[in-house]
Amino acid sequence: MQIFAASYLLPVSSPPMEGGAIAVEKGRIVDVGKLSDLRSAYPWEVREFPGCAIIPGFVNAHSHLELSHFPSWKIRKGIDYSPRTYVDWVIQVIKINRGLTRHERELSLREGIRISLESGTTAIGDIITDCSHLGLYADSAISGRLFLEAIGQDPLRCSAQLARLETELTLFSDPKILPGLSPHAPHTLSDTFMKDLAAMAAAKNVPMSIHVAESRDEIDFVFDSSGKIAELLYPHVGWNDYIPSPRKTTPVAFLEKLGMLNGAPTAVHCVHVTPSDAKILKRHGVRVVICPRSNDKLDVGRAPVHLFKKLDIPVALGTDSLASNDSLSMQDEMNYLLRNFPGVFTHGEVLRMATLGAADAIGLAHETGSLDKGKRADFLVMEMGGGVPSEAALAKGLVEGGKLIEVFTDGKSLTPRDPD
Repeated sequence: MQIFAASYLLPVSSPPMEGGAIAVEKGRIVDVGKLSDLRSAYPWEVREFPGCAIIPGFVNAHSHLELSHFPSWKIRKGIDYSPRTYVDWVIQVIKINRGLTRHERELSLREGIRISLESGTTAIGDIITDCSHLGLYADSAISGRLFLEAIGQDPLRCSAQLARLETELTLFSDPKILPGLSPHAPHTLSDTFMKDLAAMAAAKNVPMSIHVAESRDEIDFVFDSSGKIAELLYPHVGWNDYIPSPRKTTPVAFLEKLGMLNGAPTAVHCVHVTPSDAKILKRHGVRVVICPRSNDKLDVGRAPVHLFKKLDIPVALGTDSLASNDSLSMQDEMNYLLRNFPGVFTHGEVLRMATLGAADAIGLAHETGSLDKGKRADFLVMEMGGGVPSEAALAKGLVEGGKLIEVFTDGKSLTPRDPD
């Protein structure tokens, strides 16, 4: 039982509060208000952070923490080259993955969780390929949604994957780590497999996350079964016999035709979507997760965020993986978005995209992403450079110059404190 107070409290779900505080008991926020009011209501110890703001922990709506050691793997395994195209990069990832041991993957995932927490990410929407690592998340301070990835074309292998996934969905027992499904992308699964996965998600009442329209190569392949995916990727993985007939449509429209959007999955990337595609996403209540730094590093283009905002499509932020990004910092992601899409979003909107908006995208807005009664006490203490700003300048100061001082999950500090 403790009260945490700062010069400002920024709940995200409501306006900033000068001299605000939260009361925490058993890992949950039991009250939010002015410090003076909480002192009167709760005879508890108070920790004050003058010159700082308390904000919700960041939520990374899309990541692949299993790939956190990718930069070193490239060097150690002699596959350290600069891919020329998106498909070249995918093939590089496949080559490296084929030679990894379970221990290497485990060390990489541990590092990804550690880096995430240290940079203020307290909840994650993570894509996971090996459910035997589930315990690593449960043993950590991080919470979130783990989307079990599915990829495949061969009917027998797809059937075996379905059976395995159905079993793995029953392995989730920690309430802070919830399951989801991730049909990888329109060009990496057969039509039948995608429909089966959507049916499983509906039957098990778990959300889906799908990579959609990430590259021009995907657009070409879905439209007329041509391009580098057909010429290079499919032969590389032995899928020559599964190149489909031209669909003459876009990935988004194709997913709608298959019924994949009926459950309002999260659509990740959405770089190459048309105005018609955006209307389809809006109609189905799909939430979009953008990963702007990853898109830039892979040179696939930029998501039409102005279009999403115009149509009031919920947009969240994710970092993707260290295979296609330089850090797992949500603060880095927010600043990149503001610099490269000037005038589209306010600082407050971007902060929401990295907290409550991201929590909503992975189906955890009831648990995290804002400082509200009943939610997990996952929050950050950030020092505001240059003194305490005005309320209007608070979000700008935190996003651009805020220094992370302390990270809390379940009301417990993860930051070592200097001895008194």
